[in-house]
Amino acid sequence: MFGEHRYALRTIWTGNRGAGTRGYRDYDRSVTIEVEGKPDLLASSDKPFRGDPARWNPEDLLLAALSECHLLSYLHACVQAGVVVVAYRDEATGVMVEDGRGGGAFREVELRPHVVVADAAMVDAATAAHAQANEWCFIANSVNFPVRHVPTIEVSASASVVSE
Repeated sequence: MFGEHRYALRTIWTGNRGAGTRGYRDYDRSVTIEVEGKPDLLASSDKPFRGDPARWNPEDLLLAALSECHLLSYLHACVQAGVVVVAYRDEATGVMVEDGRGGGAFREVELRPHVVVADAAMVDAATAAHAQANEWCFIANSVNFPVRHVPTIEVSASASVVSE
């Protein structure tokens, strides 16, 4: 079954220092992102663009969306492949290049998931599940730059994993 899913949020600029946008240095890049029923997300531009480095910026959010989408798609692929994942972390990086005209674009993202599986017999299937996850990831399928995966698979030191 095919479905269409809609998402809504409110982005509010909170950086008016009193003069509005009279000049590039006259306003703060502070933003609040609201989604009904969720905590507010405090955001800004990245520090090189006069932003607050303590807040999330659009580039962070894009990288986080790619990393989390792959993680969730990967867990589903592992369930289907009979792989029991007991831990997962990703050390994701991205490269954005400015175009010299005030804009820019991401050139690439590299996800480096470190996965711990319950049994050594699951390593090959756990490795293969990354390709399936990439095919399923809605966010990776929505960007126009390569999203590479460099996974590490480890076997849990504990063999006491309970399966259903």
